[in-house]
Amino acid sequence: MSLANVAYNPAFTWSDVRVHSLESQMRQPLFNQHPVEMGVTGDGRAAVQALSTETVYRDLFAAAFPDDAAPISMTNIIKAIAAFERTLISGRSPFDRYVYDDDPTALSDSEKRGMALFFSTRAGCAQCHSGINFSGSLIYEGHEAQGALFANTGLYDTDGRGSYPANDQGLIEVTHRTADMGKFRVPTLRNVALTAPYMHDGSVASLEQVIDHYARGGHESPRRDSRIRALDLSQTERADLAAFLRSLTDREFAADPRFQ
Repeated sequence: MSLANVAYNPAFTWSDVRVHSLESQMRQPLFNQHPVEMGVTGDGRAAVQALSTETVYRDLFAAAFPDDAAPISMTNIIKAIAAFERTLISGRSPFDRYVYDDDPTALSDSEKRGMALFFSTRAGCAQCHSGINFSGSLIYEGHEAQGALFANTGLYDTDGRGSYPANDQGLIEVTHRTADMGKFRVPTLRNVALTAPYMHDGSVASLEQVIDHYARGGHESPRRDSRIRALDLSQTERADLAAFLRSLTDREFAADPRFQ
């Protein structure tokens, strides 16, 4: 999933309501075995030893954790990466300039039409992709905590009863509740034009195909979210929606050398 504005997420990963911090999320790719991602084993001692041989890391960790007798530890490695991730703030897209800077020239006519359709009751995109991060509820200082939004978008129906593939069934794998079959967390749409392929499993290749999926209403099944339904969209409207989604691209963020 995108790391843009990840500091504001109320939950992490695609299908686990229990992961509420970047630090806890990070332990999964570092240590998990199914699948193996970063491949850190045991208590991470080998990774700590590897970083400890580099002068630049010894100096940086000593400065960041001056009260620790052993500044380079797996706990501090995780804290440091999470601190970096919290700097990944994106908010300078054409959409932002149009809405927040009051720049009427920031969006084209097609993008403006797509924006109106996106937020309309008819299309209903913003029912799930709401808020400043286009991902539903957020957390930040002074804001009442709310849970992350999970939804079954009708991507699969393997048995005529709304089931998803056996090895990828979503929130049900954590909650064991039948109603959670096929539910995955609603992701941010910021910079979505840069993050193909789409859906939780990368099974949809392009933004146009994503729009086609939602226009069809996905697979009609008893598990599909009630907000997903067939839409009568013209080709022009589909093109306008795609144009609006591309207007959420923050080129300043994507090209920032600090993040490359």
